[in-house]
Amino acid sequence: MKIAERWFVMAGIGLLGAIALAGLVVAVYAAWLFHDLPDATDLADYRPPTATRVYAGDGTLIGEFSDERRIYVTYEQIPEPVIQAFLASEDRNFFNHGGIDVSGLGRAMFRNVFNVVSGRRLEGGSTITQQVAKNVLLTNESTLSRKLKEAILSSRLEATLSKEQILELYLNEIFLGYRSFGVASAAYNYFGKSLEQLRPDEAAFLAALPKGPNNYHPKRYPERAKQRRDWVLGEMEQSRFITSAELIAARARPLVTQDAPRRAQYQDADFFVEEARRQARANPDFGDQLNAGGFYMRTTLDPTLQTAARDALMKGLENYDRRHGWRGGWGTTDFAAGWQADALKQTRPPERRAWEAAAVDSVAGNNVRIVTAREGRTGSLVVEDAAWANANRQLKRGDLIFVEPRGNQFLLKQVPRVNGALVAIEPQSGRVLAMVGGYSYALSSFNRATQAQRQPGSAFKPFVYAAALEGDFTPASIVLDAPISFAGGANGGRWTPENYSREYYGPQTLRRGLELSRNVMTVRLAQAVGMTNVVELSKKMGVADNLTPNLSVSLGAGEVTPYHLTAAYAAFANGGRRVDPYLIEYVQDRDGETIYRADPRNCRACARGFSGQESPRLDPRGEQVIDPITAYQISSMLEGVVQRGTAASARGLGRWVAGKTGTTNEYRSAWFVGYTTDIVVGVFIGFDDNRPLGSGETGATGPVPVFTEFMQVALKSRPARPFVRPRNAVFRTVRGVEEAFRPGTERQREEEETPRAPSAPSGPQNYNDVVRREQEAAAGVTTTPSAPPQAAPPPPADKEPAEDLSGLY
Repeated sequence: MKIAERWFVMAGIGLLGAIALAGLVVAVYAAWLFHDLPDATDLADYRPPTATRVYAGDGTLIGEFSDERRIYVTYEQIPEPVIQAFLASEDRNFFNHGGIDVSGLGRAMFRNVFNVVSGRRLEGGSTITQQVAKNVLLTNESTLSRKLKEAILSSRLEATLSKEQILELYLNEIFLGYRSFGVASAAYNYFGKSLEQLRPDEAAFLAALPKGPNNYHPKRYPERAKQRRDWVLGEMEQSRFITSAELIAARARPLVTQDAPRRAQYQDADFFVEEARRQARANPDFGDQLNAGGFYMRTTLDPTLQTAARDALMKGLENYDRRHGWRGGWGTTDFAAGWQADALKQTRPPERRAWEAAAVDSVAGNNVRIVTAREGRTGSLVVEDAAWANANRQLKRGDLIFVEPRGNQFLLKQVPRVNGALVAIEPQSGRVLAMVGGYSYALSSFNRATQAQRQPGSAFKPFVYAAALEGDFTPASIVLDAPISFAGGANGGRWTPENYSREYYGPQTLRRGLELSRNVMTVRLAQAVGMTNVVELSKKMGVADNLTPNLSVSLGAGEVTPYHLTAAYAAFANGGRRVDPYLIEYVQDRDGETIYRADPRNCRACARGFSGQESPRLDPRGEQVIDPITAYQISSMLEGVVQRGTAASARGLGRWVAGKTGTTNEYRSAWFVGYTTDIVVGVFIGFDDNRPLGSGETGATGPVPVFTEFMQVALKSRPARPFVRPRNAVFRTVRGVEEAFRPGTERQREEEETPRAPSAPSGPQNYNDVVRREQEAAAGVTTTPSAPPQAAPPPPADKEPAEDLSGLY
């Protein structure tokens, strides 16, 4: 017995030791398990990263900035069908368990026995609470420790948060494919709808995705995706969320989703949105949180004008391209099997959705037959397009081309190599209403509006004339238009500026010199004013900060961006104030608090009640940089550029439209900046590598038609008005044109006018008659002067200006 007792005691001791050791191991494991366990109470204030959504001035969604595309919505904002679909699919007992659903876990284990036998996917027993714990606080590793942590955290979550708060976190955090985080983002990306617009069958599809979004991709696996949706609908019917009749109707509907997720339905503002992103990232107030802060960003964009700007610029660049001939197909094919797939890989401008890849099937003179790559349709090119192509480079069988259907025939299309930019700014505030930085953002994201430094040519001349008018000159002052040369030209020689026509017209008024863009007059004027004064004024007006005071800069030899040059012209339209252009109106955080506002002005009296007194007035925005009289004088002279000068082709827009053309040496860049009292528009056309555009490609040839087409839309909502006449200006009629003078300077007029020949008429004269007589005198023709009272009708709008009106620098 003693031996037996000894063994019994030893066994007991061993058992107790084993238990103690096991307890120690469990304690150590528990300590290790709990030491880095996240604090569930942190979720009370948790907000997942959400996208910053970008809106136009009228509230149109134009883009978003995010690392994870998520739109956070509160529980109250989530419709009941969406909640019911996810409860039926993921956790039907969610409102009844304490974080772990024992019955659901047992049910899943029972089903998995049959799933293993049949080879189906195994079901999980995780509740929504457990998925929140895993998604927000833990990792996705499949280990025992993670499952234990998940169970512990689930209990803590249930004790810390309400069921509604847990479900809100789940529906906003979960990844649902299509670059979508959360149900609100998924609804927009899959269906282009808000949550409130979803039908039960669409909500059921979203609820089918948590287990494996890529397995149920609606485009790659449409049948599998619909089957999974229908299964969720069945679960909703079993849970009595929908009736049997609703189940049948919902299952009968096809699963229709968008081809790809979109940041916005509006697609015309890519350059604008990217520039807004760059400016926002540089803002110290919120830039570092731009992609995760869930900000609401209201911009200055006008969608109507933006679409008009994109269409006008693309058309203008295509018209330039057509003027310079067909370059040939972008590839060739021998029509071997699979040629269609290869042809469809060629990138077309996404903005030109009607264009199709095609191959030339046969050529007989200008009768060209083609076959499209996508659908295999056949047809013939429009005869005019075939003749245009054959005139430069003969079409041949196998050429790969782009075409656009037009009735029973096809138009021949070509992607331009030239590029350009268009910027539209509100001159009173600096709000950028439209911005297009190139032909196609998809083909090149380089923004030529804000990033391209180019010579402005004669588009810089108004700043030279403004500097002169700020001094002792008036619009009626006389400057000699005659040959002049300066030492220090290229290779140590002399620099001799010339007019485009290579002719000179003697003494001319400042108005005449600016309207007809006389180069030699501008150089003489700059010399008299001083280039240091010209450069300083242009800097104050915002043209550029790096211009050198050389006389060649007076003809546009410096480098500027279309963005800043257009903004500088705003001072001419708004009475002489510099306004800095901006794209972002204001930014609000996810709680609706404004954290940034572009307009810093405060209106203390704006909140007071109306008692019959005068309404509050805000000071004008911007710094006064030139005299309002100078601004009016320049606007009047630039209105003459449109009515009688280098931009006469835009005369059809009517009165009170001003502007200036610009063309650089060797036709490398072409410009037009035009404006009314309510909008300033800058247009630039040029190659990215600064090669010549070709002979005759002046500012009047390319940019002015783009401006005209855009303004035909802009003037519908912002009709042109007379430029504001300064109160203290003195007005006198000079050669048939009413000129504005600063008080006292009108007395210089009689002294500065050119002596007239005895036969020249005296008194007020029609300006068009004066121009005609000077041109006839230069040509050696003498005619009887017109009677002063009779106003000569303006020449037709489509008539080309005289050669000296082309505005070339």
